Amino acid sequence: MESINTIRDTNRALRNKRIRSNIGKIIAKAFVYIALLLMYAPIIYITVFSFTNHKTTGIWNGFSLDTYSQLFDTSYLATEKIWGAALNTALVALTAAAIATILGTLGAIGIYYTRRKWIKNTMDFVTQIPVVNAEIVTAVSLCVLFVICSKFLDRSFLTLVIGHVVLGIPYVVLSVSPKLEQMDPSLYEAAMDLGATQTQALWKVIVPDIVPGILSGFLLSVTLSLDDYIITAFTKPTVGGFDTISTYVDAATKRGPLPMQLRAFTAILFAVVLLAVVVINVKSKKNAKSRKEIQKNA
Repeated sequence: MESINTIRDTNRALRNKRIRSNIGKIIAKAFVYIALLLMYAPIIYITVFSFTNHKTTGIWNGFSLDTYSQLFDTSYLATEKIWGAALNTALVALTAAAIATILGTLGAIGIYYTRRKWIKNTMDFVTQIPVVNAEIVTAVSLCVLFVICSKFLDRSFLTLVIGHVVLGIPYVVLSVSPKLEQMDPSLYEAAMDLGATQTQALWKVIVPDIVPGILSGFLLSVTLSLDDYIITAFTKPTVGGFDTISTYVDAATKRGPLPMQLRAFTAILFAVVLLAVVVINVKSKKNAKSRKEIQKNA
């Protein structure tokens, strides 16, 4: 009788454990689906209403491609401002990312080859602070600095690029540093022993090994710059009507409803990014399959 009760208790415990496990899985899946819904619902909303020509987003006025035709018609003032803001955004992102990649890569190499451990640890700690720090703190600090230096450095394209460079450098350092740690440290010394100068050893030995980290740091800097609003708002030129996409959207929403052309621009941008992600994933899967086949044949 005792053995039967023991078996029943064991079965009951296993059943309760399975129920708790299933409930946990359901809650986890529900959380993921809700997060995805909150992420993509606004994009889907804008994309759907990009196919109607009503001035107010959210009011369906029948299917129409007027928003897309007007997006490529520069006779409209909103169209001109949108493409101007897009060009400014790309110019700032590429310029700042290029400078941040150069400075961040040199900084990562310098930190890696620092002999004194306490200096190396301090520099590692200092470069990680901007990553975890609130972006508003960086933006306000830069704004105060430019106000102090306003006698010889007015708010201009240069100050905007400086702000985005400051934003991107820590991420470049964090992208390049792991590649330096993976590199064989004896390669640099071997190159020097074989007669290479320090510059030649840097460009022919170190840089080729850390190219993936440099590229990832550059792309990350471009992404951060394209997506940034706070630092842009605090460092952009105060005269001349210079706008990026983020500041233009902010100004447009304050004046009234979003321009129709902006809905079409958002939909096209989302489609391009989605296509790029799909292509990259397909290529990565093909490369993974080819590597597995090579390993099998070998």
